[in-house]
Amino acid sequence: MSPRQRLSASEARRAALAAQGFDRPRPSGEPGGWDLRRVFGHIGALQIDSVNVVERAHYLPLYSRLGPYRRELLDAASHRTPRKLFEYWGHEASLLPVATQPLLRWRMERAAEDAWGSMVRVQRERPELVEEVFARISDHGPLTAADLSQETPRRTGPWWDWSDSKKAVEWLFWSGRISSAGRRNFQRLYDVPERVLPRAVLDAPTPDPADAQRELLRIAARGLGVAAEPELRDYFRLPTPESKQRVAELVEAGELLPVEVEGWGRTQGYLWHGARVPRAIDARALIGPFDSLLWVRRRLERLFGFSYRLEIYVPAPKRVHGYYVLPFLLGDRLVARADLKADRKAGRLLVRAQYIEPGAPAETGPELAAELATFAGWLGLELSS
Repeated sequence: MSPRQRLSASEARRAALAAQGFDRPRPSGEPGGWDLRRVFGHIGALQIDSVNVVERAHYLPLYSRLGPYRRELLDAASHRTPRKLFEYWGHEASLLPVATQPLLRWRMERAAEDAWGSMVRVQRERPELVEEVFARISDHGPLTAADLSQETPRRTGPWWDWSDSKKAVEWLFWSGRISSAGRRNFQRLYDVPERVLPRAVLDAPTPDPADAQRELLRIAARGLGVAAEPELRDYFRLPTPESKQRVAELVEAGELLPVEVEGWGRTQGYLWHGARVPRAIDARALIGPFDSLLWVRRRLERLFGFSYRLEIYVPAPKRVHGYYVLPFLLGDRLVARADLKADRKAGRLLVRAQYIEPGAPAETGPELAAELATFAGWLGLELSS
């Protein structure tokens, strides 16, 4: 594309949505492996979260882009040999293409500086516990943290109880000495990388940290389309000084194009050099709260004029829209939101509240109703208002 110096607000929205894969119609038939690869080619990562009010977080972004699909498609890619995806700290806990693993080895190597304090303390003060946990996983994996708590001898002192076994496991996971072989009842199954990752990934050379960070920023830029530096950095939670330097290097190389974006004020925008700015976006999708489109709320407000907050940790009397609210995308705008809950025992998807945004088109209500019906069908539930 020819270099741009300025984007209108509408162009920026369309570039962002195209980068996230919303510029294509949902498959007419049952989505397959090619569709899964296409979505990951856009977004690069799926965030994992334990909240299960409607459906597990990592299943929802694929539904938003593909429509009804078999969850086994994602499970097979992440849990079965040959694995296409692996779990690690990308943007929070994430499912990532296995080719991304070498790009994150610098993070593994910096575990002593970057991991949470309780993990570091266990590694520093009780390395024998860490090695015992590693040996048990190496000999008997895959194991959950609960499995290890049953097998690890306990002492009366504070460093040999279950919680510190869990901290040791998390240290080993952060540092890359163990990986996730899947999940059992949403608990991670830990195993050594040699039994999880493809041989080609294990044998791939470890890039220099600067090269790896540049590549992670390329993935972020492709997934965002247009963004400010903090948003590019946030995609894979890169260190601030290094992210700023890497972004400057990508600008110098012509891969990131500085642009002025209408409505962004003094915020410097960066357009990915291969970003598409389609003339129109014809999307209809409910967006899960942990979707990469929503990761940075400031960007969401700048792009869509849409203020969003996940209110599951807000006391009920202080909630504005509800406990678990999904924004609704129609065309190139976020035009509504719905507070949903899956009542699996009763077999119903409860629509506890719906809100239409000011200025939303007249067809918003019927389109939202149709999408909620499709969504309920995918969940195997009856729609109930």
